[in-house]
Amino acid sequence: MNEHQITAYLQENNIQKIKFAFADIDGVLRGKIIHPKKFIDGLQSGYGFCDVVFGWDSSDVCYDDIQLTGWHTGYPDKACHIDLSTFRTVPWQDNLPFFLGDFSDADGKGLAACPRSLLKRIAKQCVDMGYHPEFAQEFEWFNFKETPQSLQEKNFTKLEPLTPGMFGYSILRTSENSDFCNDLVDLLAQFNIPLEGFHTETGPGVYEAAIMHSHILEAADRAALLKTAVKEIAYKHGIIATFMAKWNEDLPGCGGHIHQSLWNKDQTMNLFYDGSEVNKMSELHKQYLAGQLHCLPHILPMYAPTINSYKRLIEGAWAPTTVTWAVENRTTAFRVLNSSADYTRLETRIPGADTNPYLAMAAALASGLYGIKNKLTLDVPQTSGSGYQNASNGKIQPNLYEATVDMQKSAIAKEILGAGFVEHFTQTRLWECKQFAKSVTDWELKRYFEII
Repeated sequence: MNEHQITAYLQENNIQKIKFAFADIDGVLRGKIIHPKKFIDGLQSGYGFCDVVFGWDSSDVCYDDIQLTGWHTGYPDKACHIDLSTFRTVPWQDNLPFFLGDFSDADGKGLAACPRSLLKRIAKQCVDMGYHPEFAQEFEWFNFKETPQSLQEKNFTKLEPLTPGMFGYSILRTSENSDFCNDLVDLLAQFNIPLEGFHTETGPGVYEAAIMHSHILEAADRAALLKTAVKEIAYKHGIIATFMAKWNEDLPGCGGHIHQSLWNKDQTMNLFYDGSEVNKMSELHKQYLAGQLHCLPHILPMYAPTINSYKRLIEGAWAPTTVTWAVENRTTAFRVLNSSADYTRLETRIPGADTNPYLAMAAALASGLYGIKNKLTLDVPQTSGSGYQNASNGKIQPNLYEATVDMQKSAIAKEILGAGFVEHFTQTRLWECKQFAKSVTDWELKRYFEII
């Protein structure tokens, strides 16, 4: 819908309130409910939003060392612009009109810290190079018979999973909770987040959902919205959903793998496919993959943005630990799927479910375009067998601090993402490390309290 059609829709349906939101640096949706008049009045000029949303962490604690905003600037308003193409209604909230926004113009020029703005800029680079970026993200998450209040009361311990035991691809478990599962699939579809597939994963109360592929910006919008939508739908069933990368050391982690391909502008040809080549990979596909392999150490925190992310990236836990690739191999960092021309794509397997979809997809596309622009050759041999045993091209950094320091110093990161974004983002990740460093964990108490 265009502006005139949306205005007419609001008037014809006597809409009294509208919700809009945007993703902060952690991928958390922040937003407001506003009056229709305010909505219409702000379509051109934007809506004032306190820039503290880029000046605090996921717990609303203000950073002490970023330049963008802070006590030194007085936390002024910044103009958030709604993207009318994101219009949908929220079916589990009486079809409340909903929009996504960001802090930039149509080309993504604006606030350097805004994740959606960054993705818009990189997507435009891709289109300007003559390619259509087709992306999708899939998520795994755990579900519990808990409430926000019970989580606090139990201190996040001894939580009751939705279902017991390890039961991947179970028909029984989805039938046991059919009301919840049907609501997830049906309501997400009504919310314009169509799922390609939905099933249980291995673990108590864990599900996986793969979103249908689309243009990269729409794909990231869908992915960001899915995480919040799943939580809201779960609330209505007395369930808590978590997208933590690794909530329990004894259970598999939660992936957020990204599938991607480049097409010609009219979307009639998958430019990653060449049936005459080895592995059916076109030269463009090889350059794109070479770029991702080359850039991975420089942008890792965008795939693994939290302290907890690195608890998932361990051997034997269905997550990669080495800078590797292969065709149809789930132990490598990059998996090539080449069953047919329409479905040939690259799967970037490093991201967990805790990623900010805008940043993870921006990192993937920017890295791939770097390989194409510089005509990188795919010199890293395909891994045969276990990717965990192949460290010939390097290992993935084991923690957020080391990964962030690498990114902060990286000329490549600044080249492909912009110096302003890299400066802000790495400072927020170092802040996260400082917050963890001063905490006393359960592990420390159990290990040292009595014995030392």
